[in-house]
Amino acid sequence: MKSNQKLLIMFWLRKGKTTKKDGTAPLYARVTIDGEPEEISTSIKIRSEHWDTKTKRHTEPTTEGRKANLEIAQIEIDLDRFFTVLQSQHDRVTPLMLKQAYMEYRHPTKKIVEPPPVDHTLIKQFEKFIIKFEKQVKKGHRSNETLKHWRTAKNKTEQFLNHSLEITDISLSEIKYAFAEEFHDFHTLDAEETISDVTAKGYLKKIKQILKGCANRDFIPKNPIHDYCCSVEEKEIVPLEMFEIQKILNKELPINRLSEVRDAFIFQIFTGFAFQDIYSLTPDNIELVGINAERWLIKDRGKTGVLEMVPILPIIEDLIDKYKNHLYCRSKNVLIPVNSNERYNGYLKEIATICGVKRDLNTHLARHTFADIMLNAGVPLEDVGRMLGHKSIRTTQRYCRIRKPRISENMELAKQILFTETGQLRKVG
Repeated sequence: MKSNQKLLIMFWLRKGKTTKKDGTAPLYARVTIDGEPEEISTSIKIRSEHWDTKTKRHTEPTTEGRKANLEIAQIEIDLDRFFTVLQSQHDRVTPLMLKQAYMEYRHPTKKIVEPPPVDHTLIKQFEKFIIKFEKQVKKGHRSNETLKHWRTAKNKTEQFLNHSLEITDISLSEIKYAFAEEFHDFHTLDAEETISDVTAKGYLKKIKQILKGCANRDFIPKNPIHDYCCSVEEKEIVPLEMFEIQKILNKELPINRLSEVRDAFIFQIFTGFAFQDIYSLTPDNIELVGINAERWLIKDRGKTGVLEMVPILPIIEDLIDKYKNHLYCRSKNVLIPVNSNERYNGYLKEIATICGVKRDLNTHLARHTFADIMLNAGVPLEDVGRMLGHKSIRTTQRYCRIRKPRISENMELAKQILFTETGQLRKVG
């Protein structure tokens, strides 16, 4: 007998299963032995406003309340008694052994269904996914920034489970459609630090991806939140005007750190590369293309793994030449000195103020501006998408904003085809 094993018993309301009919939620007991938990349904239902989370008891001095508290006390006595008996029979007692003994006592004719494997829970699946993603990052197949998003999504899921459902993990089989709605409402309305609708749905997209993988591996019959809509109305990002770019480019900046951030931002505007991609650009990413040996920047995009390729424009050649002997660039073997993303965006705000540009400058705006410049210079949409490293042309379409001069030029060509010089509709052939 392992005499030093300790049993902990805690009761909690599963508020996520509150019934609309009477507003009650099921009460569960969590037994923990050696840090290993197991949950047991008590068949008791209590309204959340009548439950004291500190004393773990019904608060109403009514017959119903006193009856519930007596049942809770009896469950504690029974669980402790069965634990003592099992200790006398086994060298080691597990929470599952205690649960089975107790449930057979409560329901002697009811078949005890085996619980799912330990990793068939949401947080365990998150952990397995992240471990695999970490390996992909080390191989250079995935982005470290995306890995950070996955870790945050897992943390937000744990926060929801702890504060809203009062549990540390949840079995995949217990997740219902309402899980997504409750997750969204908690993080946008009830959490101490709420987040935006867009951010909450971004985390839910990751949860959907985890559950889809579980369904594909037959851990669950289907993805329970498959039909939950994670799309949001996309906010149009207005690219920088050329006069704003020239303001930023031509402004004399007295501090080197600001000058370097400005140059990195200009580098983004005229290559379309994301921050994480210019951060890791090396001389090896410069390739000679065609019979004229034109210099191109070619790189697998960190976020998608899609090859992005951009001919080097004169302004980019000047920046590469400017920093070729820079101490940071030589020590790191990179083309341009770049700060961390957080500091980089912070410095861009300073630059906007100094340059008199009334815009919120950020790394993503640079990519939108590149797409805008290229499209309105007549570069086909498919080519712009390839330069940006997009998997789908639909993604590129969201980046592109047709300007009035281009519409005017194209309409002039259409007018010449459709109408005569006197404005008469041309006759069909």
